Amino acid sequence: MRCAVVGAGSWGTALALQLARNGHPVALWDRKPDRAAAHQAARENRQYLPGVPLPEGLRVTSDLAGALDGAELVVAVVPSQSMRQVMAAAAPSIPPDALICCASKGVEQGSLETMDAVLRQVLPAALHPNLTVFSGPSFAAELARGLPTAVVVAGPDEGVCHRVADAFHGGSLRVYHSDDVIGVELGGALKNVMAIACGISDGLGLGLNARAGIITRGLAEIGRLATRQGANPLTLAGLAGMGDLVLTCTGDLSRNRRVGLGLGHGRTLEDICDELGQVAEGVATARSARDLGRKVGVDMPITEQVHGVLYDGLTPQDSLAALLGRARKAERD
Repeated sequence: MRCAVVGAGSWGTALALQLARNGHPVALWDRKPDRAAAHQAARENRQYLPGVPLPEGLRVTSDLAGALDGAELVVAVVPSQSMRQVMAAAAPSIPPDALICCASKGVEQGSLETMDAVLRQVLPAALHPNLTVFSGPSFAAELARGLPTAVVVAGPDEGVCHRVADAFHGGSLRVYHSDDVIGVELGGALKNVMAIACGISDGLGLGLNARAGIITRGLAEIGRLATRQGANPLTLAGLAGMGDLVLTCTGDLSRNRRVGLGLGHGRTLEDICDELGQVAEGVATARSARDLGRKVGVDMPITEQVHGVLYDGLTPQDSLAALLGRARKAERD
């Protein structure tokens, strides 16, 4: 299957590696011509995945139309806040029968749309039945190194899901399928906000009890919003829900957790993001998730406090006091 991966960050590169290792010819698109040329010449992504050679059959290019030419599977892996612009530009070059898989996790600011909804707005209607989303507990560096990983592909058409899942499935990657697109998307997006919260807690030295409490109550918060939007609650107990949440809240490779750690240590958001050198999706998603929760009338106290620290000048200590000072209630409420 000819594949085009749109976005050559660490995650896009890792997915391109997986597809190429499975025997698919892959074009990996990088928006910067000099960087694409450097990766192609070095046969590795030295910026994001140094030391991992690019397999034969994987080429890196900055020519978007050329990357999409003849593609049977298009994987969108650009930052969520750039998805609309990039995929609108890509749309005229995508073959009319291509499968589309979105592997970016986030909620668009302003519109408050998930990535699936954004793609439905910018891609031709003929491609809509072929849309899927990809999520689950998966650090790019570990997948690139061939370490065991389990993920889920979700879409409304079971046959399309199977074809996309089969393209990725193999070697150390196990791919499940689901029809719960909104549950998989919101689970994958909102866990990044909870990872920032856990990082803040750990940065403040609040201990393992506090981290476990944030993860558990964070899952309840994600579940309230996702089910309000039509998700199956069982999805939140799966790979895109609890699986991804636990990984991102506890793993040291998590960019969003590292953002929270920095904030807990008293550093500024600007300095933290400059040091990361990559997008931490939870920073933008904290704003859009807060706005979406308010719009649909869902109580999201952890998200509210993370938003306050990121955007409203709230100190981590004040956010902690606000959470601990909330009125007691039944656990299932």
